Amino acid sequence: MSVFDNKRLDNQTFKLDIERMRKGWYTDKYFTNITIMLQQLALEGYHFQGQDSRKLAGIEVHDIPVGDIEVDMQWFARRPGETIVVGVDKALAMLKHCTGYWQNEKFINTADHLQVWAIQDGDKVTSDGNPLNVKPVMRVYGRYRDFAILETPTLGILTRASRVATNVYQTLIAAHGKPVLFFPARFDLHEVQAADGYAYNIAVQRYNLDFKNQLATYVSTDAQGDWWGGSGGGTVAHAAIASFLGDTAEAMLSFARILPPEIPRIALVDFNNNCSDDSQKVCKAMFAQFMSLKKQGNFEEAQRYVLYGVRLDTSSSLRDVSILPLGDPALDLGVNPRLVFQVRQAIDTAWQSWRLSGNWQDEAQSFCKNVKIVVSGGFNPNKISKFEKLAVPVDIYAVGSYLFDNHGPTVTDFTADVVRVKIKDDWVDLAKVGRQHLDNPDLKRVW
Repeated sequence: MSVFDNKRLDNQTFKLDIERMRKGWYTDKYFTNITIMLQQLALEGYHFQGQDSRKLAGIEVHDIPVGDIEVDMQWFARRPGETIVVGVDKALAMLKHCTGYWQNEKFINTADHLQVWAIQDGDKVTSDGNPLNVKPVMRVYGRYRDFAILETPTLGILTRASRVATNVYQTLIAAHGKPVLFFPARFDLHEVQAADGYAYNIAVQRYNLDFKNQLATYVSTDAQGDWWGGSGGGTVAHAAIASFLGDTAEAMLSFARILPPEIPRIALVDFNNNCSDDSQKVCKAMFAQFMSLKKQGNFEEAQRYVLYGVRLDTSSSLRDVSILPLGDPALDLGVNPRLVFQVRQAIDTAWQSWRLSGNWQDEAQSFCKNVKIVVSGGFNPNKISKFEKLAVPVDIYAVGSYLFDNHGPTVTDFTADVVRVKIKDDWVDLAKVGRQHLDNPDLKRVW
């Protein structure tokens, strides 16, 4: 599955559309065109008749069968700095099942004629922006026309999955070891959720390895956990609170009563744009039911009403009514540090107005202090870093669209280049200008 267990995923996981991939359905047309041309040249027995523009000294080039030319192709990342590479296993599955050619409507698989090296999902590569200094993530020796059409889809999965993984990894670093919920599913096509969730999982494992942490993974859909056995989690949406006429506390009581107790009770408290007030109301209602059940000796049922946390998701165009404007009012819009401090104080002191006696005061105080604060809405490493620098009492960050970010320093494009060709029995350097055959000690022979 990855560098963490030294196992590779196969097509039982990916379920590739093999038939159409073999026919170039997912391939840029210029690759299918060159494949058709090379196949025809091979049938004709064509040999190279052009000029030796690179001056390959001592090599007779006019007897080279172009249609059957064997190449050394390498895949590499273009993201500046560090990239967490993901998508290698799926790219290998494409090579394994879709390398070959069609003959009389029958596909002849020639994958076993290739020599393939690859790093593992979760490995790191670095780049200074110069393609002459990169570390390849895959290398293939073989007849080019057999796998030319796979350049597009292999680059696609490497680019997408590595971008998501690296964005997640940078977000985890900014969060200083606090959990990051994976919330971007609504911002892209549902077909990409499995690959995206897998990339998130690999990033969390890489972070745990590098920083000696034990963060758990939190995805929001079952599809995001498909490739690694995870499952989606979540609690209450704004629409659910609307269904209870804006009464967040009542919505949470019903949620707690009906949903399985293993689902964390996290209240979404910004529906009425008064996070402090609604947080206190939810705490009071949940604790009242919790206390009532414990008094009856129904301790297991009481656990349903333990409030795990509250989530603040205030729109970036709004100022929560509990925040008095100070200085630049723009600083108070959305989920901001002052709002989080205000909510933390409101929760911690909520129990003081509940008129409890005896040991119930201590239990209520503990109940409130254990409530975590989850924040969402426009969070990225820059915003998270500011919160952490100010020691804002956030326990969990939920991050969405940033994890798909693809501009400037987050562009994670991959490239594949032919860097050598085989002439007779010799491998000859023949990359386009600005490229060259490069090595990576993490490359492992696959087949």
